[in-house]
Amino acid sequence: MRKVCFILSGAWLLLAGTLWVQAQDELTTGSRRAARTYLLAEEAYRAFNNQEAIHHLKRAVGMDADFIEAHLLMAEIYFSEEHFAESIAPYQKVISLDPLFYPPAKYSLGVALYRAGDYEEAIRVLNRFVGMKDISTNLRARGGDYLMRSRFAAEAKSNPVPFAPENPGRAINSEYAEYSPALTADEMTLIFTRKKPVEGYPADYGVYFEDFYISYFQNGVWTRAENLGPPLNTPGNEGAQTITADGRHLYFTACNRPDGMGSCDIYYATRKGDTWSTPVNPGPPLNSSAWDSQPSVSADGTTIYFSSNREGSKGPMDIWKATKNANGSWSKPENLGPVINTSGSEMSPFIHYDNRTLYFASDGHPGMGGLDIFYSSRDDLGQWTEPVNMGYPINTHGDEFSLIVGASGHRAWFASDKAGGYGETDLYAFELYPDARPHPHTYMKGIVTDAITGDPLSARFTIVNVDNEQLVTGSVSDLVDGSFLVALPAGRDLALNVSKDGYLFFSEHFNYAGMRTIAEPYLRNISLQPVGEGQSVVLRNIFFETDSHRLRESSRTELAELLRFIEENPGIQIEISGHTDSTGSFDYNMALSEKRAMSVRDFLTDQGIAKNRISYAGYADTQPVDTNKTAEGRANNRRTEFRVVRMEKEQKAE
Repeated sequence: MRKVCFILSGAWLLLAGTLWVQAQDELTTGSRRAARTYLLAEEAYRAFNNQEAIHHLKRAVGMDADFIEAHLLMAEIYFSEEHFAESIAPYQKVISLDPLFYPPAKYSLGVALYRAGDYEEAIRVLNRFVGMKDISTNLRARGGDYLMRSRFAAEAKSNPVPFAPENPGRAINSEYAEYSPALTADEMTLIFTRKKPVEGYPADYGVYFEDFYISYFQNGVWTRAENLGPPLNTPGNEGAQTITADGRHLYFTACNRPDGMGSCDIYYATRKGDTWSTPVNPGPPLNSSAWDSQPSVSADGTTIYFSSNREGSKGPMDIWKATKNANGSWSKPENLGPVINTSGSEMSPFIHYDNRTLYFASDGHPGMGGLDIFYSSRDDLGQWTEPVNMGYPINTHGDEFSLIVGASGHRAWFASDKAGGYGETDLYAFELYPDARPHPHTYMKGIVTDAITGDPLSARFTIVNVDNEQLVTGSVSDLVDGSFLVALPAGRDLALNVSKDGYLFFSEHFNYAGMRTIAEPYLRNISLQPVGEGQSVVLRNIFFETDSHRLRESSRTELAELLRFIEENPGIQIEISGHTDSTGSFDYNMALSEKRAMSVRDFLTDQGIAKNRISYAGYADTQPVDTNKTAEGRANNRRTEFRVVRMEKEQKAE
């Protein structure tokens, strides 16, 4: 009996590309017709025509049902094309005919069963395989790895997580493939990638192009998705995009462009009003001569995560990150390391608005088969926790990827080729079970205008966590209509500053704890006062110790903003004023308000501001802005302000 020569390649058992057959009569069939048909299959296989090879092999086993080589070649072709379910029966036939004809067939059968979702049978087959004699140490180890994966998958399947995916219907999904969803922070705008065959080519010809589509959530339903059009979409391929919280900065992947550095690069574009800019390649070091794709940008816009096979990767694809420098360029990317990346493929990263929870797809970590979705959290030391499989039935033996989670942390979107969809892969939304949720975020939206003219303004936003002075997010309102949308972590003390050259800055302090099951908006239109004599600003993020004029550390962010404003407006003089509520004696309140104003003045002069530019005064409760009959009103009356008392002529002219 003639043995067939095969080669193990990577994690899979693949045909070598050449089958050595000494003579037709050495095959395991006694049928010359079957043998000749098999040789035609070999010839088609060598020509990379697998479909024709399968056709001949089916004819050959129809002529001789016990033709081992024909069954084996058919199984291997199906396996190499990842048609695992189809490969099972021919592998089983080979083993039943002669278990020793090709011992690694048991390994391939076990893997095929695992990839097809028959975990219990995979455990049975792989248990027998790893106990066999005369197999290589390497192959035994790989069999043991798939045995472990099969046991993990069987356990996960017997303990399903809550999961009720909803297909949004034909407004979003089509007969083609939809994937890579991206949401704005208000969860009202969805941008995704659709892959369609190039016009003039049949769908099964394999010539496709990828474009961006957009849909809006209006009156409880998603509008029919529309092509975003040029300049974002081109005759080439664009996809795997991420959009910033405000929906005005888009990072995406494009391949084989004239300005590209590798096979695929990361590009970005910005929106002003309703118009998108021409996409730009940021160049090195963010992009490289390798494959760089699938970006995800943090809520503060300072970190980008992406998938790449660049030098230094641990597997076919790894997740990398880069940070934005002060000048707007990107730092040299760094690998996320062995906790996240494996010898398999890690891809489709999504960093949540909390800037701590990372969702990604992997076939390297133990899973259900194919690409599974995992999540990991960054701890206070900046280290990633061991990735957690999202569980069954979110993950199946098919490929799941491109998961994103809305700002609220309650609703997730992903792409899947699960049965029952409209096309190759569809987008689905589902309620995320509590253990897999990130820290919830809501959002604030509105319009920035000139307080005098009402004209829209493009102004700078910073939102800082008062407790640790860390930047939560930074943004700029739209140049055309002044609109803004920023993500806010729920349940934290936040300091907001809005500023623009030539205007007094706006200060706000809040703790938005109203998050429940959906992202509830914090709506705020902001009017900025042009710099002018007599104009004042309430410094809502200046804090003092109780019944003391000692400044708290949490005041530093606001003090820094005030210092910047004074330095950028050298022709102005200001007065710092302290105010109290009516609780307590007037003399006590007057002394306290004056000392608090003096503390702010002293901080500024200690930073180099000339004393003759800053005066201070205490007003106790003589200038209330709210009632003193309620706790909220008294809190509003306890405040620190600054007022422009004089402007030099040159400053006024500016």
